[in-house]
Amino acid sequence: MEIVLILGVVAVIILVVGVLIYNGLVQRRLRIDEAFAQIEVQLKRRWDLIPNLVDAVKGYMGFEQKVLTDVTEARANAVSAGAKGTHEQALAENALTSTLRSLFATVENYPELKANQNVLELQEQLTTTENQISFARQHYNATVLDYNTSVATFPNVIIAGPLGFSKRDFFDAEPEAEQVPEVDLGFGKDDDEDKPAAPPPPPPQQAPPPPPPAPAGQAPQQPPTGNRPPPPPNPQG
Repeated sequence: MEIVLILGVVAVIILVVGVLIYNGLVQRRLRIDEAFAQIEVQLKRRWDLIPNLVDAVKGYMGFEQKVLTDVTEARANAVSAGAKGTHEQALAENALTSTLRSLFATVENYPELKANQNVLELQEQLTTTENQISFARQHYNATVLDYNTSVATFPNVIIAGPLGFSKRDFFDAEPEAEQVPEVDLGFGKDDDEDKPAAPPPPPPQQAPPPPPPAPAGQAPQQPPTGNRPPPPPNPQG
């Protein structure tokens, strides 16, 4: 009877622990979905802004149609990549970001576009959207890391696989965004190259050699100072 009671208590404990683990995994998975929804909101905002920017600049950029075509095609690929999974969508969005960077660089070559208020507002909105996408991606990746760690550690790993909790993909940034830019402030670099080299310091002065030892019974002679002759000997000595 006691053995049956002990087994029953153990079974109840295992069941409670299993329920807690399952609920924790479900909550982490829901947080991933919520974080990815924030990314999608910002991505859709960027998709809506890009056609307006292309329409605003295509009248001025008659010789830069390839840049506009690349942006349009990259946007279409990004929109259609949503159904292919997180990894494929991340690649498509990174390609779109790269083409937008090329478009912004090309706009800098046209003074009339740089002074166009509509183009400036669209660029500012797209820049703000890019920052929001970056923040949302960081939050999503942190949530995925917490979930993947929970799935792969004991004791969650015992029930994660059988219950369908698999690892999620990160929303990776493009390689250019992950590289740390090299900043050369150049403080005093050119000035140091133009300045002549400083002369070497003068050699240290050596002390005069000590006087030779005096014979026995005589006081040692003091070396003369300056140009004054030494005093005459004392006849009463």
